Amino acid sequence: MIIKFLITICIIFISTGSSCWAEDKALVGGTLIDGYGSTPLRNSVILIRDDRIISIGTVDTLVVPEGFKIISTEGMSVLPGLWDSHVHLMINGHADYAHWDVTYKDRLVDEIMPASARQLLLAGVTSARDLGAPLQASLSIRESIRSGEIPGPRLYISGPFIQHEVYPGTEAFRWSVTTIREARQRVSELAEAGVDVIKMVDQDEMAEGVAAAVVDEAHKHGLKVVGHSHRPDEIRLGLEIGIDNFEHTGLTSAPAYPDDIVEALRERTATGRVRGGPLYWTPTVEGLWNNDYTLANPEELDNDCWKLGLKPDTIADIKQSFAHPQRLPYFEMTPKRKPTLKRKIQQLREAGVVLLVGTDSGIPMKFHCQSTWHELDVWVNVMEIPAMEAIRGATYWPARFMGVDDQTGTIEEGKLADIIAVKGDVLRHINLLSDVDMVMKGGVIYKQYGRAVQAP
Repeated sequence: MIIKFLITICIIFISTGSSCWAEDKALVGGTLIDGYGSTPLRNSVILIRDDRIISIGTVDTLVVPEGFKIISTEGMSVLPGLWDSHVHLMINGHADYAHWDVTYKDRLVDEIMPASARQLLLAGVTSARDLGAPLQASLSIRESIRSGEIPGPRLYISGPFIQHEVYPGTEAFRWSVTTIREARQRVSELAEAGVDVIKMVDQDEMAEGVAAAVVDEAHKHGLKVVGHSHRPDEIRLGLEIGIDNFEHTGLTSAPAYPDDIVEALRERTATGRVRGGPLYWTPTVEGLWNNDYTLANPEELDNDCWKLGLKPDTIADIKQSFAHPQRLPYFEMTPKRKPTLKRKIQQLREAGVVLLVGTDSGIPMKFHCQSTWHELDVWVNVMEIPAMEAIRGATYWPARFMGVDDQTGTIEEGKLADIIAVKGDVLRHINLLSDVDMVMKGGVIYKQYGRAVQAP
């Protein structure tokens, strides 16, 4: 009877994506890229007990103890689980926001957000920053992932956007603030609910004192602030009030950032530790760069990976929303924006900001199962960012920004065993990340040999 009971419990644990009878594991043979930018460690051995890395060496220096399950990583690049610093779990690529926000508002917790989370995890994203969703839905999904009820990345949430005046129909996930008192109350409400970061948009439309109050109150609660950079004054004001991380390349079809902004960025980056650390920027550039390719090669939109976890009617609705992708107003300015992207990325790098890999995943035709590797591919192969720097922007630096770099973001003894592996040399061929062979989060393997191994 006891054995039958234990077997039943084990089945329950496996079905929820949790570890049963946790076994010690050894990843043996791969080239280890630790996230720090160190020289890769060939023929590596990584010993894992429960959810932690307990020892690292090579096949010549570290003997795998008896009782450890050996998992071969021969011929693979082994690296920290990826971070995506800008995702939207509440949307899944649908091209009509007005329709989506109304139709699916009651399906976010039971269907939409769990599907998004699972797709990200199986793509090798073991940590993600969800920037903009209803507060209770965000808290619920984060807790369901933490408890092992559903599979997904370690989730860091902002809850609703903070802005001057919300757009009609978006009140569930956008909050208006028009006075200093209201700004402090709303931020305090989010902080007390347990969000991990505050997100501002259209901050240049706020009175300066109101915008400053949002940032000041967030910092009092130990929360960092991310803000949009679509317009020059969003950046200018954001720098003045102390926004910690800007999102998007912005400035529509303008050929470059204005000289005064570039100079202000240089001044801010020159005072890094004095101002509380580096200035971070999440450019979310790939969706713009590859839009014309997507229009010319729409077959990629039929990839089944984005359908995982979604109901048939949801899949059909998403698909019909981009039946004519070339007609979508969301991308009407993209042909004029694309030629400006390389220069803007170059300006940001020259100014000394720290770039984070983020994708805006979930926006029209941008799917959680593909977005992160697409972004890395464009960083390396178009923007000419060295592969190691790009990987650090998807591992070490986002963990550093979120203040959890003592737990994750790199592969080292004592840290959480969030590890992915791909066949081949990812430093030479970054798009190998399109097909991650192994995904481990907290010592639990969710994907091996390219297949999901623990179904939710």
